Amino acid sequence: MSSRGSGSRSNGALPQTKICQFKLVLLGDMAVGKSSLVLRFVKGQFDEFQETTIGAAFLAQSVCLDDTTVKFEIWDTAGQERYHSLAPMYYRGAQAAIVVFDITKPDTFERAKAWVKELQRQASPSIVIALAGNKADLAEKRLVEYEEAQTYAEDTGLLFMETSAKTAMNVNELFLAIAKKMPKTDTQNPTHAARHRGVNLQDPDAQSTRACCGGN
Repeated sequence: MSSRGSGSRSNGALPQTKICQFKLVLLGDMAVGKSSLVLRFVKGQFDEFQETTIGAAFLAQSVCLDDTTVKFEIWDTAGQERYHSLAPMYYRGAQAAIVVFDITKPDTFERAKAWVKELQRQASPSIVIALAGNKADLAEKRLVEYEEAQTYAEDTGLLFMETSAKTAMNVNELFLAIAKKMPKTDTQNPTHAARHRGVNLQDPDAQSTRACCGGN
């Protein structure tokens, strides 16, 4: 650890950390585990009886990449069809998206494909999209083959991982992979950026946790 940045410490100052802040939205059918993935990533927890998201929930988490801290503003959207019309409000201006499906339910995979098409048509042209095949801990009940989802992801230019919020399989890895693909421009003023995106940093429901994932 002492060798990090040791060549430029003549005045004893620590190396400057670049801070990058990005809006990330989760999309997918109801009960595929979107909220569970976020809860596992942000708090390292899993709730077998996760409450259904109403509208959308906001959380925040950071990951560390060398000299850069990547801060994610995470919008977890509801999967019920009646909330579909609200989705553009959450993915508008998003720099990243995770589209989630349940590997035991093929219809959720088809729904994920529809979300990807919508994002590619209406979201930012530079948005980074990841596809998450969740509930990998239920592999014995699998009805969507890994190879099928991987081929689809490759054909459409998506990141793809199978995940399990229950066991934490590939959860941090998925967010880390997204962080690595984001442009590393220092936002300098995260508070201003959050306000610009309509985030109320004083909202008690806007839970924020920070964890550098180098050792997780």
